[in-house]
Amino acid sequence: MPAKPIINRSWIPLNALRAFEAVGRHLSFTAGGQALNVSQSALSRHVQTLESLLGSPLLIRRPHGLELTASGQALLPAISRSFDAIEREMNEIIRNRGRPSHQRTLRVHMPPSFLQQIAIPALKYFHRQYPDILIDVFSSNGTGMPNEEPDVAVVYDRPQVSQTVTDLLWMIDVAPVCAPEIAEAHKGKSLEQFLRDNELLHVKLEGQARGIKWASYAQQLGLDVNTDRGLAFDTASYATSYAISGAGVALTDLNLFAPELAAGRLVVPYDAVIDEGYGYFLILRPEDLADPVVALFRSWMIEHCARPPAADRPI
Repeated sequence: MPAKPIINRSWIPLNALRAFEAVGRHLSFTAGGQALNVSQSALSRHVQTLESLLGSPLLIRRPHGLELTASGQALLPAISRSFDAIEREMNEIIRNRGRPSHQRTLRVHMPPSFLQQIAIPALKYFHRQYPDILIDVFSSNGTGMPNEEPDVAVVYDRPQVSQTVTDLLWMIDVAPVCAPEIAEAHKGKSLEQFLRDNELLHVKLEGQARGIKWASYAQQLGLDVNTDRGLAFDTASYATSYAISGAGVALTDLNLFAPELAAGRLVVPYDAVIDEGYGYFLILRPEDLADPVVALFRSWMIEHCARPPAADRPI
């Protein structure tokens, strides 16, 4: 039996790989063609060429659409990761064009309230210590990874298994918080009555109902409270700032707003803390562990978040 040919990079069919990646990602020749701005027939020929080379089908053509074969499922993520890495590094070169060779830009994603409460007071210390590392920070108000892929991301999410390197910064414990004068004015009431008698302050999450956090809290504690009413804000920082002003009750991550609690500007009027089921996670690609800048920032962020919250964040 003749030996099977071994693929080597000198004749890897890049156009065929691009075609298969576009079709496999969309499971459609039409959508794949639109993504690459080429015809469906051209994509089909490229995919057939790749299948012939491998001696294995990658797609199953069914009347209702396309399906990936086992070989296609194995190959698609490898191609996507490779193209992502090439795209990322080429864009990095473009972004750093004209800068000294020892400088580089680290793209970091953080949720808005984490950025305001944790990162902004601390990043200046990192920058003073490592002035040659240029940091571009961007933010999005949702769960999980942002659409625009960063070098390092802090995300608000549930624990989950993935192919990324994931470090837990902390799991979130929430409780109703308010200004001291609000707590004093309603002293002696049950938690249920207290929530009924005050405006509830909501934090909007992309793709989620506006009252989902308060609804989950009330359900876990068996409280009969209308959780749809009240004001909704884009970030937890805005909602908590509104509570500090003396109006409404926010459902707040006690760790995130520890300085405000320590200063007495916020109080927790009831011992009714629950585990929200979400946490803040630091995420990066496995291959970037070898990048000294990424590794340095990762270690610094983990160390910073492990300190007592009120200890090194000035109020």
